[in-house]
Amino acid sequence: MVKLNKIYTRTGDDGTTGLGTGQRVEKFHNRIAAFGTVDEVNALIGVARLHTSQAFPQIDDMLNRVQNDLFDLGADLCVPETDEPPSYEPLRIATVQVDRLEAEIDELNTHLEPLKSFILPGGSPAAAYLHLARTVCRRAERIMTELADQPNERVSEAALQYINRLSDFLFVAGRFVNDSGKSDVLWVPGKNR
Repeated sequence: MVKLNKIYTRTGDDGTTGLGTGQRVEKFHNRIAAFGTVDEVNALIGVARLHTSQAFPQIDDMLNRVQNDLFDLGADLCVPETDEPPSYEPLRIATVQVDRLEAEIDELNTHLEPLKSFILPGGSPAAAYLHLARTVCRRAERIMTELADQPNERVSEAALQYINRLSDFLFVAGRFVNDSGKSDVLWVPGKNR
Protein backbone atom coordinates (compact mmCIF):
# COMPACT_ATOMS: atom_id res chain seq x y z
CA MET A 1 0.00 0.00 0.00
CA VAL A 2 1.32 3.41 -0.95
CA LYS A 3 1.09 6.10 1.70
CA LEU A 4 1.94 9.70 0.85
CA ASN A 5 1.57 12.00 3.80
CA LYS A 6 4.17 14.56 2.78
CA ILE A 7 4.25 15.88 -0.77
CA TYR A 8 7.52 17.79 -0.76
CA THR A 9 10.74 16.39 0.64
CA ARG A 10 13.34 18.86 -0.69
CA THR A 11 15.56 15.88 -1.60
CA GLY A 12 15.26 16.74 -5.30
CA ASP A 13 16.46 20.29 -4.93
CA ASP A 14 19.95 19.20 -6.00
CA GLY A 15 18.69 17.98 -9.41
CA THR A 16 18.44 14.30 -8.46
CA THR A 17 15.55 12.01 -7.72
CA GLY A 18 15.21 8.64 -6.07
CA LEU A 19 14.39 5.37 -7.77
CA GLY A 20 12.40 2.64 -6.06
CA THR A 21 15.69 1.02 -5.08
CA GLY A 22 16.75 4.12 -3.14
CA GLN A 23 19.42 4.94 -5.74
CA ARG A 24 19.56 8.62 -6.67
CA VAL A 25 19.91 9.64 -10.31
CA GLU A 26 19.83 12.90 -12.24
CA LYS A 27 16.34 14.12 -13.08
CA PHE A 28 17.27 14.04 -16.77
CA HIS A 29 18.25 10.33 -16.65
CA ASN A 30 16.50 8.31 -19.37
CA ARG A 31 14.81 6.12 -16.76
CA ILE A 32 13.19 9.22 -15.21
CA ALA A 33 12.28 10.48 -18.70
CA ALA A 34 10.71 7.09 -19.45
CA PHE A 35 8.38 6.89 -16.48
CA GLY A 36 7.72 10.63 -16.60
CA THR A 37 6.53 10.26 -20.18
CA VAL A 38 4.42 7.25 -19.21
CA ASP A 39 2.84 9.55 -16.60
CA GLU A 40 2.14 12.09 -19.37
CA VAL A 41 0.34 9.41 -21.38
CA ASN A 42 -1.73 8.59 -18.30
CA ALA A 43 -2.70 12.23 -17.81
CA LEU A 44 -3.74 12.57 -21.47
CA ILE A 45 -5.86 9.44 -21.18
CA GLY A 46 -7.51 11.10 -18.18
CA VAL A 47 -8.41 14.06 -20.39
CA ALA A 48 -9.70 11.73 -23.12
CA ARG A 49 -11.89 10.02 -20.54
CA LEU A 50 -13.70 13.31 -19.95
CA HIS A 51 -15.12 12.65 -23.43
CA THR A 52 -15.59 8.87 -23.20
CA SER A 53 -17.11 8.36 -19.76
CA GLN A 54 -20.73 8.94 -20.87
CA ALA A 55 -20.64 8.37 -24.63
CA PHE A 56 -18.40 5.30 -24.81
CA PRO A 57 -18.59 3.28 -21.57
CA GLN A 58 -16.85 0.25 -23.15
CA ILE A 59 -13.87 2.39 -24.19
CA ASP A 60 -13.91 4.19 -20.86
CA ASP A 61 -13.65 0.88 -18.98
CA MET A 62 -10.70 -0.10 -21.16
CA LEU A 63 -9.03 3.27 -20.58
CA ASN A 64 -9.57 2.91 -16.83
CA ARG A 65 -7.68 -0.41 -16.91
CA VAL A 66 -4.94 1.17 -19.04
CA GLN A 67 -4.51 4.02 -16.54
CA ASN A 68 -3.97 1.51 -13.76
CA ASP A 69 -1.56 -0.48 -15.96
CA LEU A 70 0.43 2.69 -16.61
CA PHE A 71 1.02 3.07 -12.88
CA ASP A 72 2.23 -0.55 -12.92
CA LEU A 73 4.54 0.34 -15.79
CA GLY A 74 5.86 3.38 -13.92
CA ALA A 75 6.53 1.17 -10.88
CA ASP A 76 8.28 -1.36 -13.13
CA LEU A 77 10.53 1.32 -14.61
CA CYS A 78 11.16 2.90 -11.19
CA VAL A 79 12.79 -0.28 -9.86
CA PRO A 80 15.49 -1.25 -12.36
CA GLU A 81 16.13 -4.93 -12.88
CA THR A 82 19.54 -5.91 -11.52
CA ASP A 83 21.58 -9.08 -11.10
CA GLU A 84 21.08 -8.78 -7.36
CA PRO A 85 17.35 -9.03 -6.56
CA PRO A 86 15.83 -6.42 -4.23
CA SER A 87 14.62 -7.36 -0.76
CA TYR A 88 11.00 -7.34 -2.00
CA GLU A 89 9.18 -8.49 -5.13
CA PRO A 90 8.99 -5.42 -7.41
CA LEU A 91 5.86 -4.83 -9.46
CA ARG A 92 6.43 -5.72 -13.12
CA ILE A 93 4.27 -5.53 -16.23
CA ALA A 94 3.00 -9.03 -16.96
CA THR A 95 2.38 -10.61 -20.34
CA VAL A 96 -1.29 -11.02 -19.36
CA GLN A 97 -1.57 -7.21 -19.52
CA VAL A 98 -0.11 -7.23 -23.04
CA ASP A 99 -2.47 -10.06 -24.04
CA ARG A 100 -5.48 -8.11 -22.73
CA LEU A 101 -4.51 -5.07 -24.81
CA GLU A 102 -4.17 -7.24 -27.91
CA ALA A 103 -7.61 -8.77 -27.31
CA GLU A 104 -9.14 -5.31 -26.87
CA ILE A 105 -7.46 -4.06 -30.06
CA ASP A 106 -8.85 -7.04 -31.95
CA GLU A 107 -12.32 -6.52 -30.48
CA LEU A 108 -12.45 -2.82 -31.40
CA ASN A 109 -10.96 -3.46 -34.82
CA THR A 110 -13.88 -5.74 -35.76
CA HIS A 111 -16.08 -2.60 -35.81
CA LEU A 112 -13.77 -0.64 -38.14
CA GLU A 113 -13.44 -0.59 -41.90
CA PRO A 114 -9.88 -1.18 -43.12
CA LEU A 115 -7.97 2.03 -43.71
CA LYS A 116 -7.29 3.14 -47.27
CA SER A 117 -5.32 6.23 -46.20
CA PHE A 118 -3.53 7.59 -43.18
CA ILE A 119 -5.81 9.59 -40.90
CA LEU A 120 -5.31 13.02 -39.44
CA PRO A 121 -5.65 13.25 -35.64
CA GLY A 122 -9.06 14.66 -34.86
CA GLY A 123 -12.68 14.15 -35.76
CA SER A 124 -14.11 14.30 -32.25
CA PRO A 125 -12.64 15.60 -28.98
CA ALA A 126 -12.29 12.05 -27.62
CA ALA A 127 -10.48 10.91 -30.77
CA ALA A 128 -8.20 13.95 -30.80
CA TYR A 129 -7.12 13.34 -27.20
CA LEU A 130 -6.64 9.62 -27.81
CA HIS A 131 -4.41 10.43 -30.80
CA LEU A 132 -2.47 12.93 -28.69
CA ALA A 133 -2.02 10.24 -26.03
CA ARG A 134 -0.87 7.86 -28.79
CA THR A 135 1.86 10.24 -29.97
CA VAL A 136 3.15 10.73 -26.41
CA CYS A 137 2.98 6.94 -25.94
CA ARG A 138 5.25 6.55 -28.99
CA ARG A 139 7.67 9.01 -27.38
CA ALA A 140 7.62 6.94 -24.18
CA GLU A 141 8.40 3.87 -26.27
CA ARG A 142 11.36 5.61 -27.94
CA ILE A 143 12.76 6.63 -24.55
CA MET A 144 12.24 3.12 -23.11
CA THR A 145 13.95 1.42 -26.06
CA GLU A 146 16.84 3.90 -25.84
CA LEU A 147 17.11 3.16 -22.11
CA ALA A 148 17.09 -0.60 -22.76
CA ASP A 149 19.92 -0.13 -25.29
CA GLN A 150 22.21 1.55 -22.76
CA PRO A 151 24.90 -0.47 -20.99
CA ASN A 152 23.87 -1.67 -17.51
CA GLU A 153 20.23 -0.67 -18.06
CA ARG A 154 17.34 -3.10 -18.41
CA VAL A 155 13.74 -2.77 -19.44
CA SER A 156 11.66 -5.92 -19.45
CA GLU A 157 10.39 -7.40 -22.69
CA ALA A 158 6.82 -7.26 -21.35
CA ALA A 159 7.16 -3.54 -20.55
CA LEU A 160 8.40 -2.82 -24.08
CA GLN A 161 5.61 -4.93 -25.59
CA TYR A 162 3.00 -3.20 -23.44
CA ILE A 163 3.99 0.33 -24.47
CA ASN A 164 4.10 -0.73 -28.11
CA ARG A 165 0.64 -2.32 -27.99
CA LEU A 166 -0.74 0.64 -26.08
CA SER A 167 -0.04 3.04 -28.93
CA ASP A 168 -1.84 0.62 -31.28
CA PHE A 169 -4.75 0.42 -28.83
CA LEU A 170 -4.98 4.22 -28.59
CA PHE A 171 -5.02 4.47 -32.40
CA VAL A 172 -7.83 1.92 -32.74
CA ALA A 173 -9.76 3.44 -29.82
CA GLY A 174 -9.44 6.87 -31.47
CA ARG A 175 -10.97 5.47 -34.64
CA PHE A 176 -13.69 3.66 -32.69
CA VAL A 177 -14.86 6.85 -30.94
CA ASN A 178 -14.94 8.56 -34.34
CA ASP A 179 -18.19 6.78 -35.16
CA SER A 180 -16.34 3.50 -35.82
CA GLY A 181 -14.03 5.31 -38.23
CA LYS A 182 -16.79 6.99 -40.24
CA SER A 183 -15.76 10.40 -38.85
CA ASP A 184 -12.03 9.86 -39.37
CA VAL A 185 -10.35 12.70 -41.21
CA LEU A 186 -8.37 11.14 -44.05
CA TRP A 187 -5.02 12.42 -45.25
CA VAL A 188 -5.11 13.46 -48.89
CA PRO A 189 -1.52 13.42 -50.19
CA GLY A 190 -0.59 16.67 -51.94
CA LYS A 191 -4.07 18.14 -51.40
CA ASN A 192 -2.82 21.70 -50.85
CA ARG A 193 -0.21 21.97 -53.56
